[in-house]
Amino acid sequence: MASAQQPGDVERFRSLDEALATYIRPDTFPLGIRMLAPGEPVPERVRIPSRDLGAQWIVCQSIGIARRYGWSVAVGKEDVICPLASVSFGFRSPNSRYDAGEAALGMYCSDSAAAEALESATWRFETGRFERLCVAPLAKLSFEPHVVAVYGNSAQVMRLVNAALHARGGRIESSSGGRLDCAELVIQTMQTGEPKVVLPCNGDRVFGMAQDTEMAFAFPADRSSEIVAGLAATHAGGVRFPIPVAMRSTVAMPTKYRELLESLDDAP
Repeated sequence: MASAQQPGDVERFRSLDEALATYIRPDTFPLGIRMLAPGEPVPERVRIPSRDLGAQWIVCQSIGIARRYGWSVAVGKEDVICPLASVSFGFRSPNSRYDAGEAALGMYCSDSAAAEALESATWRFETGRFERLCVAPLAKLSFEPHVVAVYGNSAQVMRLVNAALHARGGRIESSSGGRLDCAELVIQTMQTGEPKVVLPCNGDRVFGMAQDTEMAFAFPADRSSEIVAGLAATHAGGVRFPIPVAMRSTVAMPTKYRELLESLDDAP
Protein backbone atom coordinates (compact mmCIF):
# COMPACT_ATOMS: atom_id res chain seq x y z
CA MET A 1 0.00 0.00 0.00
CA ALA A 2 1.27 3.46 -0.90
CA SER A 3 2.48 5.73 1.86
CA ALA A 4 0.11 8.46 2.96
CA GLN A 5 2.69 11.19 2.58
CA GLN A 6 4.17 11.56 -0.87
CA PRO A 7 4.42 15.31 -1.54
CA GLY A 8 5.73 14.86 -5.06
CA ASP A 9 2.80 12.65 -6.00
CA VAL A 10 0.04 14.86 -4.63
CA GLU A 11 0.93 17.70 -7.01
CA ARG A 12 -1.03 16.04 -9.81
CA PHE A 13 -4.18 16.50 -7.74
CA ARG A 14 -3.67 20.25 -7.97
CA SER A 15 -4.12 19.85 -11.73
CA LEU A 16 -7.25 17.81 -11.13
CA ASP A 17 -8.61 20.51 -8.82
CA GLU A 18 -7.92 23.15 -11.47
CA ALA A 19 -9.65 21.08 -14.15
CA LEU A 20 -12.69 20.58 -11.93
CA ALA A 21 -12.84 24.33 -11.29
CA THR A 22 -12.63 25.01 -15.03
CA TYR A 23 -15.06 22.41 -16.35
CA ILE A 24 -17.35 21.61 -13.40
CA ARG A 25 -17.30 24.68 -11.11
CA PRO A 26 -18.46 22.85 -7.95
CA ASP A 27 -19.86 24.92 -5.10
CA THR A 28 -17.79 23.06 -2.49
CA PHE A 29 -14.21 21.78 -2.41
CA PRO A 30 -13.51 18.53 -4.31
CA LEU A 31 -12.01 16.04 -1.88
CA GLY A 32 -9.29 13.44 -1.64
CA ILE A 33 -9.97 10.57 0.76
CA ARG A 34 -7.48 8.06 2.13
CA MET A 35 -8.00 5.11 4.45
CA LEU A 36 -5.13 4.92 6.93
CA ALA A 37 -3.92 1.44 7.87
CA PRO A 38 -3.15 0.54 11.50
CA GLY A 39 0.04 2.31 12.56
CA GLU A 40 0.05 4.57 9.50
CA PRO A 41 0.77 8.12 10.72
CA VAL A 42 -1.82 10.84 10.36
CA PRO A 43 -0.54 13.18 7.63
CA GLU A 44 0.63 16.70 8.36
CA ARG A 45 -1.91 19.51 8.86
CA VAL A 46 -4.78 17.09 9.49
CA ARG A 47 -7.14 17.57 12.45
CA ILE A 48 -8.31 14.63 14.56
CA PRO A 49 -11.53 15.91 16.20
CA SER A 50 -11.24 13.96 19.46
CA ARG A 51 -7.59 14.93 19.89
CA ASP A 52 -7.51 18.49 18.56
CA LEU A 53 -11.03 19.81 19.11
CA GLY A 54 -12.49 17.79 21.97
CA ALA A 55 -15.31 16.67 19.67
CA GLN A 56 -16.53 13.55 17.91
CA TRP A 57 -17.34 13.86 14.23
CA ILE A 58 -18.97 11.10 12.22
CA VAL A 59 -17.83 10.30 8.69
CA CYS A 60 -20.48 12.22 6.70
CA GLN A 61 -20.04 15.21 9.01
CA SER A 62 -16.26 15.14 8.48
CA ILE A 63 -16.71 15.00 4.71
CA GLY A 64 -19.12 17.93 4.94
CA ILE A 65 -16.69 19.97 7.01
CA ALA A 66 -13.82 19.20 4.64
CA ARG A 67 -15.74 20.27 1.55
CA ARG A 68 -17.32 23.36 3.14
CA TYR A 69 -14.65 24.59 5.58
CA GLY A 70 -11.65 23.46 3.55
CA TRP A 71 -10.23 21.57 6.53
CA SER A 72 -8.25 18.34 6.49
CA VAL A 73 -9.76 15.81 8.90
CA ALA A 74 -9.00 12.27 10.09
CA VAL A 75 -11.55 10.21 12.04
CA GLY A 76 -11.32 6.77 13.62
CA LYS A 77 -12.89 4.66 16.34
CA GLU A 78 -12.48 7.35 19.00
CA ASP A 79 -14.29 9.90 16.81
CA VAL A 80 -17.04 8.07 14.95
CA ILE A 81 -20.14 7.72 17.13
CA CYS A 82 -22.35 6.53 14.25
CA PRO A 83 -22.53 2.74 14.79
CA LEU A 84 -23.30 2.08 11.13
CA ALA A 85 -20.26 3.93 9.80
CA SER A 86 -18.07 2.61 12.60
CA VAL A 87 -18.79 -0.98 11.58
CA SER A 88 -18.79 -0.36 7.81
CA PHE A 89 -15.36 1.25 7.92
CA GLY A 90 -14.04 -1.53 10.15
CA PHE A 91 -13.41 0.63 13.20
CA ARG A 92 -15.63 -1.66 15.32
CA SER A 93 -16.83 -5.25 14.99
CA PRO A 94 -20.50 -5.94 14.22
CA ASN A 95 -22.64 -7.83 16.73
CA SER A 96 -25.94 -9.71 16.49
CA ARG A 97 -27.98 -6.52 16.96
CA TYR A 98 -26.11 -4.83 14.13
CA ASP A 99 -26.37 -7.82 11.80
CA ALA A 100 -30.10 -8.10 12.52
CA GLY A 101 -30.59 -4.59 11.17
CA GLU A 102 -31.87 -3.17 14.44
CA ALA A 103 -31.07 0.39 13.36
CA ALA A 104 -33.04 -0.01 10.12
CA LEU A 105 -36.13 -1.68 11.55
CA GLY A 106 -39.05 0.73 11.68
CA MET A 107 -37.02 3.60 10.26
CA TYR A 108 -36.10 2.17 6.87
CA CYS A 109 -37.63 -1.31 6.82
CA SER A 110 -41.03 -2.77 7.62
CA ASP A 111 -39.88 -6.04 9.19
CA SER A 112 -36.81 -7.81 10.55
CA ALA A 113 -36.17 -9.76 7.35
CA ALA A 114 -35.99 -6.58 5.28
CA ALA A 115 -33.85 -4.86 7.92
CA GLU A 116 -31.38 -7.73 8.03
CA ALA A 117 -31.20 -7.80 4.22
CA LEU A 118 -30.58 -4.05 4.05
CA GLU A 119 -27.80 -4.21 6.64
CA SER A 120 -26.11 -7.21 5.05
CA ALA A 121 -25.98 -5.39 1.71
CA THR A 122 -24.08 -2.43 3.17
CA TRP A 123 -20.58 -1.91 1.82
CA ARG A 124 -17.97 -2.84 4.47
CA PHE A 125 -14.28 -3.14 5.12
CA GLU A 126 -13.23 -6.04 7.31
CA THR A 127 -12.77 -5.09 10.94
CA GLY A 128 -9.33 -3.68 11.73
CA ARG A 129 -8.15 -3.31 8.15
CA PHE A 130 -8.08 0.47 8.53
CA GLU A 131 -7.61 2.73 11.53
CA ARG A 132 -8.84 6.08 10.23
CA LEU A 133 -10.48 7.83 7.32
CA CYS A 134 -8.57 10.91 6.19
CA VAL A 135 -10.25 13.57 4.02
CA ALA A 136 -9.03 16.90 2.65
CA PRO A 137 -9.66 19.32 -0.22
CA LEU A 138 -7.65 18.40 -3.32
CA ALA A 139 -5.93 21.78 -3.25
CA LYS A 140 -4.59 21.13 0.27
CA LEU A 141 -3.65 17.46 0.11
CA SER A 142 -0.69 16.37 2.21
CA PHE A 143 -1.34 12.68 1.47
CA GLU A 144 -1.93 10.31 -1.43
CA PRO A 145 -5.70 9.66 -1.63
CA HIS A 146 -7.44 6.43 -2.55
CA VAL A 147 -10.66 8.13 -3.67
CA VAL A 148 -11.65 11.49 -5.10
CA ALA A 149 -15.17 12.74 -4.28
CA VAL A 150 -16.96 15.68 -5.87
CA TYR A 151 -20.39 16.99 -4.88
CA GLY A 152 -22.44 18.87 -7.46
CA ASN A 153 -25.79 19.21 -9.13
CA SER A 154 -27.04 16.63 -11.62
CA ALA A 155 -25.52 18.46 -14.61
CA GLN A 156 -22.10 18.64 -12.95
CA VAL A 157 -22.23 14.95 -12.04
CA MET A 158 -23.29 14.18 -15.60
CA ARG A 159 -20.15 15.93 -16.85
CA LEU A 160 -18.04 13.73 -14.59
CA VAL A 161 -19.78 10.64 -15.95
CA ASN A 162 -19.00 11.91 -19.46
CA ALA A 163 -15.35 12.36 -18.50
CA ALA A 164 -15.06 8.92 -16.91
CA LEU A 165 -16.49 7.19 -19.98
CA HIS A 166 -14.65 9.18 -22.64
CA ALA A 167 -11.71 6.80 -23.00
CA ARG A 168 -13.47 3.55 -22.05
CA GLY A 169 -17.09 3.82 -23.07
CA GLY A 170 -19.60 1.56 -21.35
CA ARG A 171 -21.63 2.74 -18.39
CA ILE A 172 -21.15 3.88 -14.81
CA GLU A 173 -22.63 1.21 -12.51
CA SER A 174 -23.56 2.35 -9.00
CA SER A 175 -25.32 0.74 -6.05
CA SER A 176 -27.37 2.68 -3.52
CA GLY A 177 -29.20 1.70 -0.36
CA GLY A 178 -30.48 5.21 0.34
CA ARG A 179 -28.45 5.35 3.56
CA LEU A 180 -24.82 5.38 4.65
CA ASP A 181 -23.60 7.17 1.55
CA CYS A 182 -20.15 7.53 3.14
CA ALA A 183 -19.70 3.80 2.60
CA GLU A 184 -20.89 4.10 -0.99
CA LEU A 185 -18.52 7.02 -1.67
CA VAL A 186 -15.43 5.38 -0.21
CA ILE A 187 -15.84 1.64 0.30
CA GLN A 188 -17.85 0.91 -2.84
CA THR A 189 -15.38 2.88 -4.95
CA MET A 190 -12.32 1.23 -3.42
CA GLN A 191 -13.71 -2.29 -3.57
CA THR A 192 -14.96 -2.08 -7.15
CA GLY A 193 -12.14 0.10 -8.46
CA GLU A 194 -14.67 1.99 -10.57
CA PRO A 195 -16.24 5.48 -10.59
CA LYS A 196 -19.63 5.83 -8.90
CA VAL A 197 -22.61 8.18 -8.83
CA VAL A 198 -23.70 8.50 -5.20
CA LEU A 199 -27.06 9.62 -3.83
CA PRO A 200 -26.60 11.57 -0.56
CA CYS A 201 -28.31 9.78 2.30
CA ASN A 202 -30.45 11.21 5.09
CA GLY A 203 -27.49 11.33 7.48
CA ASP A 204 -25.37 13.26 4.98
CA ARG A 205 -28.19 15.77 4.63
CA VAL A 206 -28.72 16.14 8.39
CA PHE A 207 -25.09 16.00 9.61
CA GLY A 208 -23.05 16.67 6.47
CA MET A 209 -25.33 19.45 5.19
CA ALA A 210 -25.76 17.85 1.75
CA GLN A 211 -28.40 19.83 -0.12
CA ASP A 212 -31.45 18.51 -1.98
CA THR A 213 -29.91 19.87 -5.19
CA GLU A 214 -26.69 17.85 -4.73
CA MET A 215 -25.43 14.47 -5.82
CA ALA A 216 -21.90 13.11 -5.54
CA PHE A 217 -19.41 11.46 -7.85
CA ALA A 218 -16.52 9.35 -6.60
CA PHE A 219 -13.68 7.71 -8.51
CA PRO A 220 -10.40 5.93 -7.74
CA ALA A 221 -7.65 8.48 -7.35
CA ASP A 222 -5.49 6.66 -9.90
CA ARG A 223 -8.07 7.64 -12.55
CA SER A 224 -7.41 11.35 -12.02
CA SER A 225 -5.41 11.95 -15.20
CA GLU A 226 -8.07 10.12 -17.18
CA ILE A 227 -10.82 12.29 -15.67
CA VAL A 228 -8.89 15.49 -16.49
CA ALA A 229 -8.38 14.36 -20.09
CA GLY A 230 -12.01 13.30 -20.37
CA LEU A 231 -13.29 16.62 -19.09
CA ALA A 232 -11.17 18.55 -21.58
CA ALA A 233 -12.07 16.29 -24.51
CA THR A 234 -15.81 16.25 -23.90
CA HIS A 235 -15.78 20.02 -23.34
CA ALA A 236 -14.06 20.42 -26.72
CA GLY A 237 -16.71 18.10 -28.16
CA GLY A 238 -19.46 20.46 -27.03
CA VAL A 239 -20.70 18.89 -23.77
CA ARG A 240 -20.22 21.69 -21.28
CA PHE A 241 -21.16 23.16 -17.93
CA PRO A 242 -22.97 25.47 -17.53
CA ILE A 243 -25.16 23.73 -20.08
CA PRO A 244 -25.37 25.96 -23.21
CA VAL A 245 -29.15 25.84 -23.62
CA ALA A 246 -30.82 26.73 -26.91
CA MET A 247 -31.46 30.46 -26.55
CA ARG A 248 -30.06 32.05 -29.72
CA SER A 249 -33.23 32.01 -31.84
CA THR A 250 -35.50 35.02 -32.23
CA VAL A 251 -38.02 34.84 -29.42
CA ALA A 252 -41.78 35.38 -29.70
CA MET A 253 -42.83 38.55 -27.90
CA PRO A 254 -46.34 39.12 -26.48
CA THR A 255 -48.81 40.82 -28.84
CA LYS A 256 -48.86 44.06 -26.85
CA TYR A 257 -45.05 44.19 -26.94
CA ARG A 258 -45.03 43.71 -30.73
CA GLU A 259 -47.63 46.40 -31.19
CA LEU A 260 -45.70 48.78 -28.97
CA LEU A 261 -42.50 48.12 -30.93
CA GLU A 262 -44.33 48.82 -34.21
CA SER A 263 -45.66 52.09 -32.79
CA LEU A 264 -42.16 53.09 -31.83
CA ASP A 265 -40.99 52.38 -35.38
CA ASP A 266 -43.86 54.51 -36.72
CA ALA A 267 -43.00 57.44 -34.47
CA PRO A 268 -41.72 60.55 -36.32
